[in-house]
Amino acid sequence: MKKLSSYLQNFNKRKLLLAIADVFIIVVSALIANFILSAFSKAIGGRHVTENMVMSAFFCVASMTFCGLYSKMWRYFRSKDYAFCIVGALSGFLLAYSVTYLMTSQFYPAFTALHVGISVAGIMLFRFLFKSAFITLSASNPKGSGKRTMIVGAGTTCELMMTEIKRAKLLKEKNASARYDPVCVVDDDPAKIGKQFEGGVTVVGTTENIPEFVKEFNVEQIIFAIPSCPEEKKRNILDICQNTKVNVKVIPFIGDLIFNENKPIIGQLRDIRIEDLLGRDPISFDNKDIKAFISGKVCMVTGGGGSIGSELVRQIAKFGPKQIVIVDIYENNAYEIQQELVMEYGDSLNLVTLIASVRDYHRMNQIYMKYKPQIVFHAAAHKHVPLMEVSPMEAIKNNVIGTFNVATLAEYHGVEKFVMISTDKAVNPTNVMGASKRCCEMVIQYLSQQPDTRTEFVTTRFGNVLGSNGSVIPLFKKQIERGGPVTVTHPEIIRYFMTIPEAVNLVMEAAAIAHGGEIFVLDMGQPVKIVTLAENLIRMYGKVPNEDIDIVFTGLRPGEKIREELLMMEEGLKSTQNKLIFIGKQIEIDEPTFVADLEMLKLNAEKDDEAEAVAALHRIVPTFTTPEEFNRKELHTS
Repeated sequence: MKKLSSYLQNFNKRKLLLAIADVFIIVVSALIANFILSAFSKAIGGRHVTENMVMSAFFCVASMTFCGLYSKMWRYFRSKDYAFCIVGALSGFLLAYSVTYLMTSQFYPAFTALHVGISVAGIMLFRFLFKSAFITLSASNPKGSGKRTMIVGAGTTCELMMTEIKRAKLLKEKNASARYDPVCVVDDDPAKIGKQFEGGVTVVGTTENIPEFVKEFNVEQIIFAIPSCPEEKKRNILDICQNTKVNVKVIPFIGDLIFNENKPIIGQLRDIRIEDLLGRDPISFDNKDIKAFISGKVCMVTGGGGSIGSELVRQIAKFGPKQIVIVDIYENNAYEIQQELVMEYGDSLNLVTLIASVRDYHRMNQIYMKYKPQIVFHAAAHKHVPLMEVSPMEAIKNNVIGTFNVATLAEYHGVEKFVMISTDKAVNPTNVMGASKRCCEMVIQYLSQQPDTRTEFVTTRFGNVLGSNGSVIPLFKKQIERGGPVTVTHPEIIRYFMTIPEAVNLVMEAAAIAHGGEIFVLDMGQPVKIVTLAENLIRMYGKVPNEDIDIVFTGLRPGEKIREELLMMEEGLKSTQNKLIFIGKQIEIDEPTFVADLEMLKLNAEKDDEAEAVAALHRIVPTFTTPEEFNRKELHTS
């Protein structure tokens, strides 16, 4: 009785209208059944028809109520809901005809079969037509309503979103929440399948069936609402979502998510970004160490206007330095970061922006003497591989000689720490740029090995940086926006990737925990195929790779490797307090030979003797090989 009382209390107007529709179908079906039988002189009396109609209507409505069919919005009905409908209706008819037989001792098989058949077909058809009509109308007339939305994840975040959406619609607010109309939820927890949220929205299945549900529910957008999802699983789910050609938005990483009334969950939605597909967790860093290291110090950043350099400056500014000195040869970039910081910090940040080249020893010496930096981050370098193959002397002058200048001056002026930013292209290099950066690493190692040095020299080595100047991402975006094609050099080319904030945080934490002489290497997870990156980016634009936007393979560029590496064969790994940052063991340098070869490299560079300078670079970096030789071995072994 208690359960029946609860059902009656919950039987609101909407449910009453649905029940009345079912009663009408059952009554009309009885009349149609008797009319058909009358054609064969087998019709039953009006009294018996009425008895069967009343009993059937009562017990069918009761049975379907018990099955929860009036608690669910019909527009969200799926295959299994129709099956429940059949079960509920048949159960009701079974009870109805059983009670009628017990009361009257009369049973009419032909009438019963026709009545049940027509009623069940009518009940199912009504629900199907209602759902189809609703979807058609909502899709063709979206004005004033939100987009049909699938939510991935049936946890707390999903519940909060549903509450926000319901509240916005009840109050007729025109905020972000009102732009969404949830039609289904998917979750990989089998226990949650069938769970209902506000408004009858149901967990319809698992993520592997997302494409099927997108078509069935006419989904217009997908919200990924699992902010604490492991990155590998997240990448797999986002890959499935992108294949649907539907716009995808994600809830931020759980550490960035804010739960308060002033900042609702839906207001924190953002478009999917390429870094969401890296396949590893965001790297966390100990900002306490960094703050203690930076606070109250004079910090100089060479190449301070570049992608890495400018982000370094931004991060340093947050930790209360005594002064920041930006050094860059390109005045436009230097001006942009200068103005950005002036607008953000005003007079509270002691900022100096200088136009200077690291090649100019005397100019750099003048800067050291005037500003007396305590920490130097050396980010100035030529990094573009094909361009440096055409102009190798520029890579040698800027990278090697520039690094030698600023590093030796740092030691001479008593800088506390000198942090050089290197690249995975320095490992077994196949191009002048990579070889020049490996030579820079050796310069830093050589200086760190000097017994009387007062400066702690450290190198940080990482892979490609997403979104940096010269990165493939900006190029791919421009190509997609122009309608394609997207150009990839080779179908098998793979790279390690990280985000600019990750790269900069690595540099700063490495500087904070360094004692001198280390090469810090980041565990960057699994490398990513460039062609996969291109396909994912095309899908993010709502396009289909090789249908809407072609991918064209153009051949490896001068000096390009199929696969980059983070460690040389001779280097081992030692762990640090951050489980994703390792120290590569330095290779011993034969100092007399290295100094002699370096002097020869410098002399040939000053004379612009390209052949002799590159030959000297080969002597200094014995692992410097040709790309043809490296790629041939790599493709053969793979």
